[in-house]
Amino acid sequence: MKPRTVRGIARDTLRFILEASRSSSPMEFAGLLQVDEEVITEVLILPGTESSRMSALVRLYMLPNMSVAGSAHSHPSGDLRPSEQDLIFFSRTGDFNIIVGPPFDEQSFACYDSAGRMRDLEILDVNFEDEGFDDEYDGDRL
Repeated sequence: MKPRTVRGIARDTLRFILEASRSSSPMEFAGLLQVDEEVITEVLILPGTESSRMSALVRLYMLPNMSVAGSAHSHPSGDLRPSEQDLIFFSRTGDFNIIVGPPFDEQSFACYDSAGRMRDLEILDVNFEDEGFDDEYDGDRL
């Protein structure tokens, strides 16, 4: 399988991860990362994900038929180093695995490859396209 090219993470996506992690604290937050045009732009939160003060359990069998570039999760303790369980999880999710911790700002995250080696991940300012969701009910559709 060809390695996925990733130029960085969208600033708004990183902010989502940081805010979700802050809101979940002292429980861990966990999600999976998707790439669009070489930028991490999406965080998938799978059904059945369980969080506690010590871990988050992501049920990878709930992942629809789509690829992911890696994972994002929090360490409310502030220790951004991956645990042994994190390394096992990284080996199943991809080559861009983010760990965030307090104070949950843009300087309090680290990114690791699938083997647990630290890697650089640039924060990019990306303009997201408006999906054009129609909030009006016209009587013909549900």
